[in-house]
Amino acid sequence: MDGEGMGETTQYLTFTLDAEVFALDIGKVREVLDFSSVTKVPQMPEFMRGVINLRGNVVPVVDMRLKFGMAVTEKTVNTCIIIVEVAIDGEITILGAMADSVQEVLDLEQEQIEPAPRIGTKLNTDFILGMGKRDEQFIIILDVDRIFYGEELAAVQGGEVSLSVNE
Repeated sequence: MDGEGMGETTQYLTFTLDAEVFALDIGKVREVLDFSSVTKVPQMPEFMRGVINLRGNVVPVVDMRLKFGMAVTEKTVNTCIIIVEVAIDGEITILGAMADSVQEVLDLEQEQIEPAPRIGTKLNTDFILGMGKRDEQFIIILDVDRIFYGEELAAVQGGEVSLSVNE
């Protein structure tokens, strides 16, 4: 069946926001951290919770619930920060994405992924790569490079505190 690359499998890190399950390509994920204190930065967009110190680098932290129009993330023992690489204008930016909990690393074959739904013209679903299906549960597969767009990251990168990460 996959003699010609048809049955290609991709690994995704699954996580929850509210009662929904989301997934990111594991290739974009650097690590998962327990939630710790976040330093607030003045005049950042509401979904930006602040910054953390990651081995000497300043990393902005995004509350994914706020980014997707949900209620603010309440800290629990499962709350975590997923450190991801985001490609913006050819440059890699490191961001922390707050999630309610991390579930597992999941293998999905192309046949298990439906195209992203088209829900009218007012709702932007460009950041959804597709809808994975496991058993009877849908998993919203995100394109981390499209969740954040230029103007938003310019506000983060162009602030008084330099938030770029030099490695």
